[in-house]
Amino acid sequence: MTTEPVADRQVDQPESSRPRQPGFAGELFLGRVRTDLLALPGGDPRRLDPVEERFLSRLRAFCEKDVDSAEIESTDRIPDHIIEKLKDLGALSIKIPRQYGGQGLSSRCYHRALMLTSTTHPALSELLAAHQAIGLAQPLILFGTDAQRREFLPRCVREISAFALTEADIGNDPFRMHTTAVYDPASDSYLLDGVKTWVTNGVIADLLVIVAVVAPSDRDAGGMTTFIVEADSPGVTVEHRNSFLGLRGLENGCIRLHRVAVPAGNRIGEVGAGLEVALAAQDTGRLSLPAVSAAAAKWSLSVARRWSTARVQWDRPIGELDAVAGKLAFIAATAFALEAMVEVTGRLAEQGDSDTRLDAELAKLFATEKVCMVADELVQIRGGRGYERADSAIARGEKGIPVEQLLRDVRVGRIFDGSSEALRDFLAQDLLALHRASDTRTAEPSGSQRPSADSVDGALSTHLAFVERISGRLAHQLALVADEPHTERERQRFLGRVVDIGAELYAMSTSCVYATALDGAGDTTTALADAFCHQARLRIEELLDRLDDNTDDKDRDVAGRVMRGHCAWLEEGVVDPSTDGSWIAETRHGPAKGPNLRRAVPPTSRTREAARAPEGEAL
Repeated sequence: MTTEPVADRQVDQPESSRPRQPGFAGELFLGRVRTDLLALPGGDPRRLDPVEERFLSRLRAFCEKDVDSAEIESTDRIPDHIIEKLKDLGALSIKIPRQYGGQGLSSRCYHRALMLTSTTHPALSELLAAHQAIGLAQPLILFGTDAQRREFLPRCVREISAFALTEADIGNDPFRMHTTAVYDPASDSYLLDGVKTWVTNGVIADLLVIVAVVAPSDRDAGGMTTFIVEADSPGVTVEHRNSFLGLRGLENGCIRLHRVAVPAGNRIGEVGAGLEVALAAQDTGRLSLPAVSAAAAKWSLSVARRWSTARVQWDRPIGELDAVAGKLAFIAATAFALEAMVEVTGRLAEQGDSDTRLDAELAKLFATEKVCMVADELVQIRGGRGYERADSAIARGEKGIPVEQLLRDVRVGRIFDGSSEALRDFLAQDLLALHRASDTRTAEPSGSQRPSADSVDGALSTHLAFVERISGRLAHQLALVADEPHTERERQRFLGRVVDIGAELYAMSTSCVYATALDGAGDTTTALADAFCHQARLRIEELLDRLDDNTDDKDRDVAGRVMRGHCAWLEEGVVDPSTDGSWIAETRHGPAKGPNLRRAVPPTSRTREAARAPEGEAL
C-alpha cells in the first residue's frame, strides 16, 4: 500500500532540492550494507492502491482486447485509434499530479503499466515512457516554474511530448552539441538552430523539450539550456523517421530546427542548466527500462515453462533434461531478481528520502544486460521455433510466439538511456568521487549497519553475509584507485568489473529483502532468491578473479595495432555490403530541404484540455 492517498498527490518542491540521505548503492560501495534502507512495509509489497488497481485492470483489458500487436509489428506503426485510447485511459498522465488534470498515481503503478504495455508491444511502452519518464512533464515537475506547470502540465495529459538531446556527433558526450539558441532582447525570445537525431516520439510529438547551447553574454555565462518548443512551430521539421533492428512502431525521428522562435518564458531552468535538467529527468525515469526488462523476463519464463512441458524428446519433457533445466532455473531466478529490483528500488525512489540515483543506474545496467541473456536462452530453448518469426509459425499451423522479436526488441536496452559502457564509466567516476569525499571510506561497517539476521528469511542470511564481505572488498579496491591520480580512463575495464560486481550485490540484496516480504507466498520465493543468489555469487567470484587476472594490457596492445591498421590484412577475402557515405552525417544549420514527416495524431474534442476525473477517482 502507498503511504498517502495516491489520488491527492501534489507537486511541492522539486525532488532535486530535498535533502536526502545516501542511497543503498552509494553505501554499498563504501563497504556499508544498509539493508535498513531497503526495508519494505508490512503486508504484500505487490499490493497497490485500489484506484491504481482499477486503472491497471482497465489498461490490461484494453491491451488484451483492442491492441493488435501483430499489426503494429507488420506495419511499423501504432494506429491512431490506439494512441487516442491510451489518452482516454489516462496512460499518458499516470504520474502527472491531479491538480494539473493527471492521474497522480505512484511510480510503482507506472512501472506496472509499462510491464503490461511492453509485453503487448514494446512500441507502446516506449511511447508512454518517452513521454512521462524523460518527456516534458518530468523536467517541469523538477525544474519548471509555477506558471510553466499550470500552462503545460495539463496539456501533457493528452498531448505527446519528446525530449531532444542527442545529435549525430554526441553519443554519450553532450559537450559535442551543435544546436544553438541565440537570445533576442527585442522580442525576449531565443532563436534555435540545429538538428536532433533519434528523438523518440519526435515524429508524433505535440511538445518538444530541446537542449541547445546559449553563447556567453553580459547577461549570463551561457551553456547548455533547455527549452519548451511547440512541435508545429515554423522552422520545426521532422526530416526522417528512423527504423531499427527492433522496436517496430517506434516513432523516432530526426528533427531540424531552423530559426525557431521560442519565448524566454519557455526556458526550463536557468541558462546553462540544461545538462542538469536532462540528467535529473533521466535519473528519475531510469527505472522504466528495468521495468520493461523485468516484464520481458517474466514473459520469457511463461513461454519457457509451457514449452518445456509440451516439448517431448527422448520420451521426456525437455524441461526434465539437465541442460534445459539449467536454462529454466536461470530465467526464473533472473525474472524474480528483476522484479525485486524494480519493486524495491521503485518504492525507494517514490519515497524520496534517500538519493537513489546510483541505485537506478545500477538497476538499469543490470536489468538490460541480464534480460538480453534471458532472451537468448529462451531462443535456445525454443530451438528452430525460437529463430522463426511468429507469422511464419502461424502459417504452418502452430502457435505464434514472438521470441525472435523479443531478442531484437530487448537488445536496445544496453544502448538506450546511456550505454552499458558509458554507465559503468559514469558510475565508476561517481563512486571514486564518493570515496574521495568520504573520510570513512576504509572504515569497517558499524554494527548498526550490518545486515540483520531478522531482516531476511533465515535461509537467505548467508547471502547477505556474502554481500557484506564482498562490499568491503569493493570499498577497499575503490579506495586504492581513488588515491591514484588520473587513473579512471586507464582502468575503465577494471572499474567496470567493480561496478558489475556491485550490481550483482545490489540485485542479491533486493532479492533477499523482496523474498522475505513475500514469505506469505510460500517457500518458492525463498527458493527463487536462493537460486539467484547462488548464481550471482558464481558470477561475482569470476569477476573478482578477473580484477587481477585479465588480458586488459594485451587487449589494449592489440586494439592499438588494429587502430593503426596493422591488422588490415585480416580483413581481406570478404565482401563489404555497406553503402558509400559518411560514417557520421553532417548536420549543418539551415532550412529543411524536404517535406515535414511529422505525423499529427487526429485531434479529439479533448485535445489541449485535460478533463478532470470525478473527485477521488482517476481518469
